[in-house]
Amino acid sequence: MNIPNKLPTIVATRIPHKDRHVVPGQLFGHDFPLRIEPMVFNIARDQAQNYNGGYWKFYSLSNGGFYMAPDADKTFQVQCPNHYQGELSSDAFGITVCLIAYSYLSFSDHTRFARICANHFHLLKPYVETHPEAVKIYSAID
Repeated sequence: MNIPNKLPTIVATRIPHKDRHVVPGQLFGHDFPLRIEPMVFNIARDQAQNYNGGYWKFYSLSNGGFYMAPDADKTFQVQCPNHYQGELSSDAFGITVCLIAYSYLSFSDHTRFARICANHFHLLKPYVETHPEAVKIYSAID
C-alpha cells in the first residue's frame, strides 16, 4: 500500500497587540526594528504605488515562521522588478514583501543575521503553498 506523504498544514496566528514587540524580538532580536521592518516598508512602497504606510498586523506561523501584512481591506497593485504586475490582497502583499526582504537580507555580511533571515524565508515559503494567492505570490517573488 502506497501512502502519500502529507505535510502538516502550517497555520498563521495573528500576534496580539500586547505581544507585538515581544515575538519579533524573540525571533530577530534588535535587528527587527532596525533592519527588517524598514526593509519591508521600503519594498512595499517600491512595489505598490497605492501603498502609503499604515498599521501592519504580525503573524506567527505554527512552524516557527513570521510575517507581517498591512492592516487594510484593499488590494495592492504590484509591479515587481521581475516584471510581475498584478493585484494582491493585503495578506498576500505582506507575505510577498516579507519573502523578498528575507531573501535580500539573507545575503547580509552579518552571518548570524543572514542565517536568521534565510531561515525565516524557508519557514514562510511552505505556508505560501496553501495560501489562496500562492500562484500570484510565487509569480511576484520568482
